[in-house]
Amino acid sequence: MTTKDKSIYIKNVFYMLAYAFHALNLDQYEDLAGEEFEHLHDLFAATLAKGITRQVKQGLYREYLNRTEDLPTLRGKIELAGTIRNRIARTQRLSCEYDELSENNLYNQVLKTISMLLLRHGQVADGRRSDLRKTMLFFSSVDEIEPASIRWDALRFQRNNVSYRFLLSVCQLVLEGMLITTERGERKLARFVDDQHMERLYEKFILEYYAAECDCAATSSPQVKWALDDGMGTLLPIMQTDVVLRRGNRELIIDAKYYAHTLQESYGVAKVHSENLYQIFSYVKNREAELADTDHEVSGMLLYAKTDEQMQPDCVYQMSGNQISVKTLDLNREFKEIAAQLDETARVHFAKEQAAAL
Repeated sequence: MTTKDKSIYIKNVFYMLAYAFHALNLDQYEDLAGEEFEHLHDLFAATLAKGITRQVKQGLYREYLNRTEDLPTLRGKIELAGTIRNRIARTQRLSCEYDELSENNLYNQVLKTISMLLLRHGQVADGRRSDLRKTMLFFSSVDEIEPASIRWDALRFQRNNVSYRFLLSVCQLVLEGMLITTERGERKLARFVDDQHMERLYEKFILEYYAAECDCAATSSPQVKWALDDGMGTLLPIMQTDVVLRRGNRELIIDAKYYAHTLQESYGVAKVHSENLYQIFSYVKNREAELADTDHEVSGMLLYAKTDEQMQPDCVYQMSGNQISVKTLDLNREFKEIAAQLDETARVHFAKEQAAAL
């Protein structure tokens, strides 16, 4: 992979994050599109520096936190046990409980913790390191926290802090996908996000891209019901689709796959991953059974992130009355080309439905 190719791919991680976490108003980040990045650390540092600077101008999010403190005068309400201890110790102070509107909350603590992690352990260019360090001057009253203690499920977004969603999603990807602890207990950051986290990001990106941009079909991510004869489905796994595009009576179920190898080898011959093919076939046939009483057409697609392997799947199969295709999406192109391929995939599939409607 050339330096330019690497830079294109790294910038596409940014676009994938933007779609996956609904940060589509990217005016404040537009100058990043013209920059080249040698490492993901660089991209994340630049993104956080831009986003935090904008957030500082709007005002850091504050929320009421409960405090208990010994004070010379009453504030809030008396905390009885502490006040009694002070009286016994002949200390002329009241132990008070009160709520304080503070910037030192979990949202800002996460931003500071991950920013400092990038500054201390990341491969960040000097200019971007300086930009990110400047933003930390506004976090002097915010504590750093232990990264392992961050409870991502405790973060709730509403009108006053929804602008944090994208920045905190970047933080989560940095921490969960790149943080490595050495044998000596030291922290370091991997140069690239591991495949497990990229797979989740890739799946969410495909869904949210179509939800935002697809104008020829409705987009959803429903569960498919098992076609059971007796209705007894105990212990059966949930069939959770990645993406379903629907127009009229036609559906396309897309299963997004991000693997190191798009094909598996069997006795020296390249084959489609059997478990992936069984999965999409099962989704399609069970969905078809669910729609049996209606006029319908259900198809399936395995959409792999393209690798640098010589052979890449580009196949369309007719299986038991349904179309199953296996395609790849090249994430190492300019993002407008990626978007064009996704748009074309939907347009071509629903062309017959659109023509019939005219």
